[in-house]
Amino acid sequence: MKVTEVYSTVATHLKTHAASPQLFHLLADTFKALGDPTRVQIVWALSHGELCVTDIAELLAVTPSAISHHLRTLRNLRLVKIRRDHRTLFYSLDDEHIEHLLEEGMEHVRDLLP
Repeated sequence: MKVTEVYSTVATHLKTHAASPQLFHLLADTFKALGDPTRVQIVWALSHGELCVTDIAELLAVTPSAISHHLRTLRNLRLVKIRRDHRTLFYSLDDEHIEHLLEEGMEHVRDLLP
């Protein structure tokens, strides 16, 4: 495909699908959130099922307050959600897209390893 064809295709796609700057900012924020190794580990742990802060902290050997801080960031971007059971909050991935994003990223980096 020629450069002019690529440009035309991208320009048409942007106009047709009304991709706004907000869309790209949210995507960048999502990647920023996943740019922290602890948050990636939290998402990976939650891809296996819901967990409470204490369980995540124990699994990752990180303080519960640090885990809570990371979970707040992930929750604000709707990467994780909460279920309350009496006084305990259980976290899980917000939807299957997050799991797919994690799987694709893991597959990519596995290919980079020697």
